[in-house]
Amino acid sequence: MNVPNIIGEAKVICYALVVNLLATGNTTHVVGNRLKEDFYGLAICKYQNEAGYYLFYCNEQWEAVTDTIHESIEDAKDQGEFEYFGVTWVTL
Repeated sequence: MNVPNIIGEAKVICYALVVNLLATGNTTHVVGNRLKEDFYGLAICKYQNEAGYYLFYCNEQWEAVTDTIHESIEDAKDQGEFEYFGVTWVTL
């Protein structure tokens, strides 16, 4: 599936597929009181009227399942790389 230009009204800046990458185990994500481990991709996005950058953890349809917010694109990339081995970012 192609990565959309917009996820949840936020502009996609770059993305990485993580479906086949090994998680580092450095963090966990809980969604609806359940541990969530099977993300398809990461997308760094920016809302028009907000200062920070969101790291969206997405399903196969590139819908955000959960997210973290960061002061810079580099901080968001660092977080993704802290969570997965071998992340390769693609800029849109």
